[in-house]
Amino acid sequence: MYNQNYIFSLGGTILNHDLDQPLNIDNQICFALYDANKRFNKFYSEILAEFKLTYPQYLVLSTLWDAKDGQISMRELGNCINLDSGTLTPLLKRLEQHGWISRQKDRDDERHVIVKLTTAAEQKRALIVSKVKNGINRLDLPKKDYQKRVDEINDITRRLDSIIPEI
Repeated sequence: MYNQNYIFSLGGTILNHDLDQPLNIDNQICFALYDANKRFNKFYSEILAEFKLTYPQYLVLSTLWDAKDGQISMRELGNCINLDSGTLTPLLKRLEQHGWISRQKDRDDERHVIVKLTTAAEQKRALIVSKVKNGINRLDLPKKDYQKRVDEINDITRRLDSIIPEI
């Protein structure tokens, strides 16, 4: 068996890996992101538990809090948080049942659904945001380092988006 090497670049760093040897899991970006994602899910589930919210539900509320007039079309919402309608619809249904949002047909085009925050969701915004910020502060990352990591992860996402059709 011959020794085949695979060379690839990530962020300007050239990595040389012997394909005959398995990659050490601790040195793989995919595992680091997977592991961090699992931990963030647990982290957020603990913070959001008192509000009976899941992390994806928090993402919906957060997107709506940032939206003009606290409302957005379901299609735009799905694009913002990267969820398809099959996943988003039951999530929105649960949020609506618990009084966080309302859904209504767009007056201009009944094929579209507008998702809107309720008064209760607006009133709880400051408390939820405060709890999330306090939790994030426990990471003990200076704001500059925090933003640098967000930018690096977003860069990886963009790189993956650019090659996924090639795979």
